[in-house]
Order: sequence, then C-alpha cells, then structure tokens
Amino acid sequence: MSIGWQYSREHLDPLQRSHHVIKNGGDQPNVVPSKASIWFYFRHVTYPLIMDLYKKGNRVAEGAALMTDTKMTSKILGSAWPRHFNQVIAETMYENIKKVGLPTWSEADQTLARAIQKEVKSPRDTNGLPSKLDTLGQPVRNPISGGSDDIGDISWKLPTITLGYPSNIPGLPGHHWANAVAMATPIAHKGVVAGAKAEAMTLLDLLLKPELITKAWEYFRTEQGMKQQYTPMVNPTDKPAVHLNTEIMEEFRPKLEKFYYDEKKYGSYLEQLGIKYPVVRK
Repeated sequence: MSIGWQYSREHLDPLQRSHHVIKNGGDQPNVVPSKASIWFYFRHVTYPLIMDLYKKGNRVAEGAALMTDTKMTSKILGSAWPRHFNQVIAETMYENIKKVGLPTWSEADQTLARAIQKEVKSPRDTNGLPSKLDTLGQPVRNPISGGSDDIGDISWKLPTITLGYPSNIPGLPGHHWANAVAMATPIAHKGVVAGAKAEAMTLLDLLLKPELITKAWEYFRTEQGMKQQYTPMVNPTDKPAVHLNTEIMEEFRPKLEKFYYDEKKYGSYLEQLGIKYPVVRK
C-alpha cells in the first residue's frame, strides 16, 4: 500500500498531503507477519477534497490486498474539518483587543525573545516581542495550508472563533523546542492575562448586546451553511482511539510528575527550576 500511494502521489494536486506510519504486526524480524497495519493522515484545504483523498487511500489499500492475495479492513481513528470562523465575533473581539493592548514587556523578556530568534536563525523576526498590535486579518479566499484540530468541526455547527494572544515569541519554526521555552516565562503569563481580558470583554458584549448574536448567526448561515453543509466523517460506530497513547502515558507520566509546578512553595515555575531569568547563550 505504501508503494502504491507513492506512485499515486506523483500526479496529486500539490495541496494534497498525507503522512503515514507503518506498523508491522510481526514479533520476529525474519518472519512475515500474519497481520500488518498502516496509519494514514490525509490533509487538504476543504472537506470534499479530504474525502477524495480518503477514498483514494482505501482504493490503494484494496489494490494492495488484491496484489498480495490478502484481506484488508479500515477504520477511522479521528477527523477534523477545516476551520471556518465567524467574522462578526472576530471583529467584536478585535475591538476589545485594541482596548486591552499588548502586554508591557520587560527588558528581560525582550532579551530572551531576541536570543531565541537568533538561536534558531529566524528568517522572519529578529526584533523580539511585538511593540504594536497587528491589524485584523481578512478571510483567506484561496488557502494553501492550515492547522487541523476538532474545533474545525465545532466551527461548522455554531459561530466560532479562536483567540491568538501574545504568549510566545514570534518567528519560531513551530513544533520545536524553541516554541516551548516561553511557556515557563513571564512572556506566557503576560500574554495569557491579556488574552483572558479580551475574551472576558467579548463574552460580556455577546451577553449584553443581543444584536451581535443575531448578526453572528446570520453570517454563519449565509456565509457558511449555505455554501457547504457539515457532514461528520466519524460515525456512531467509530470509537475514540484512546489506546494510541496508553503506553506513552504510562511511561512518561511518572517521569513528568517531579516537574509539576508547586505553587504553594514557589512564586514562579522558573524559581522552582532554579533558573535565573533570562538564560541566553553567551
């Protein structure tokens, strides 16, 4: 199946992406196993195109089974619709973000931020933490990529937005150790507090101004529901794949416990770790 999919990829749309992990079913290296499995992630920018990939993947699996005189079955471990957020609520929150403003960064915050950007050779940002608010972004008409999580499904069932607050250092590569550094520092704490204020103010607006709710639903129904109907990929017989992380959690949870933050003994997590802030390479 892996070979078949690689041949198939040669004529795929460049926006179509897949990742797969082969899990051999044997317990001896020189014995052909009676069972084997392969785990695919299919990614694209719209749900119909994702489903096209999913159907193609199943056809490749069926072809591989025919070639090897074996049988195949498949199951869904999880899914996430592309995210589609609500303009009315976003504009309401942006007005509150302007009122809250950016956190006041200390020289230590900026020193660490610039050092991390330099360490990873950031191609985009070298000036540390932002000093002015960005403008409100406009809807992306022709997306070429994007993240995936289950809030995407929620955003197709009711008006939804996500808030990006300034709790990390800009210009970092993502899914990387550098992105985890700020989480134990005042940078993250200041960003979370600013984000919480903006979120609380927006919730109050929605509670006290019913016309915002009406407009949000109107946008949701005309701009989203009329153009693409939500169809869940997961069906009632699919079970949560909680078993996938069982061994990892059993191995690492005891090792992580000694790093849990004890707020009764320490004023900050950095203090508990014995780290003098900021730490940068000399």
